[in-house]
Amino acid sequence: MVRLMNVKSVLFIRRDNIGDLVCTTPAIRAVRIKYPRCRIALLVNSYNAGVVRNNPDVNDVYVYEKFKHQSGGSRFTVWLDNLRLIGKIRRASFDVSIACGYAPSSRLARFALLTGARMRIGPVFAGNIGKAIVYTHPIDAPQGDKPIHEVQAMMRLLAPLGIKEGLELPLLVKPDEIEVQKARAYLKTRIDESDRLIAIHISSRRPQNRWPVERFKALADVIQGRPGHRVLLLWSPGEKDNPLHPGDDEAAAALAGAMKKEPIAYRTRSVEQLIAVLSMASMVVCCDGGAMHIAAGLGKPVLTIWGSTDKRRWSPWGVPSAVVQNGREAASVGVDEVIRAFDELSGVPA
Repeated sequence: MVRLMNVKSVLFIRRDNIGDLVCTTPAIRAVRIKYPRCRIALLVNSYNAGVVRNNPDVNDVYVYEKFKHQSGGSRFTVWLDNLRLIGKIRRASFDVSIACGYAPSSRLARFALLTGARMRIGPVFAGNIGKAIVYTHPIDAPQGDKPIHEVQAMMRLLAPLGIKEGLELPLLVKPDEIEVQKARAYLKTRIDESDRLIAIHISSRRPQNRWPVERFKALADVIQGRPGHRVLLLWSPGEKDNPLHPGDDEAAAALAGAMKKEPIAYRTRSVEQLIAVLSMASMVVCCDGGAMHIAAGLGKPVLTIWGSTDKRRWSPWGVPSAVVQNGREAASVGVDEVIRAFDELSGVPA
């Protein structure tokens, strides 16, 4: 068993989407504060890895590929590459591995076991002793009828490392300087220095969390009608029928073409590009999704149009924010509701 004073290396395992990984950054920071000389590494997937590539609290990032994210090659190739990666992690001999999940997962538990870490921490349902084979330090997962924020759930996993659950730290996302320079050069010729840049990200992975394009158009027209306000239009790139990564190129083009004044459209081809250009905005308006958490990780005020997601678990963390929700479908939210929330959050008189 690892003695706490001898914790020299910790591996966080986060195999979910972009927002999940962003919500893990406070826990990473907590470990860095508690063990400043510790080697901190992450095992993440190719889809969300860009979130932590510039994180100052992280020493190493191991990236594996999910087959559904593979654009070519065979399932065997993906499996073999991931097996080699696990071998590399085992040779690193981590003291602690933390399976970062809100609820128990057999795949997550398997990853934790394969790391070979002597101390293995992960979520289990209360009273489930079967996971004791995998986790040396099982942590009861939050109860379904009493949800807590994802950030708080990740902090609970740190109790075996002597870190108190109530510690509240901000999300942390750091932009890549090269991508920032590219975004700055693109914007420089399109805005005045005095302009207030409002980023509007129109995409969301879940259909029930998507807001109709025509309502984004109405909102964007109102914002750009305000003196000194410019809209930065962002979206998930690609075609809508792409089976691997459905995108909103068509919707973004339709929105930009229909607006009274053309927005500044910036097609981001990577998470790093999205982070960089969001870092230039004064405020971010979006649906629930990865862009929302990235914006919060950059310290931006966030206005989100909400659908079926539970606000208690996924609302923007640690920044000025407004969540507009009307039932379980984002399409039920009206434009006037969002404009009122925008005015309140931005301090612009109605």
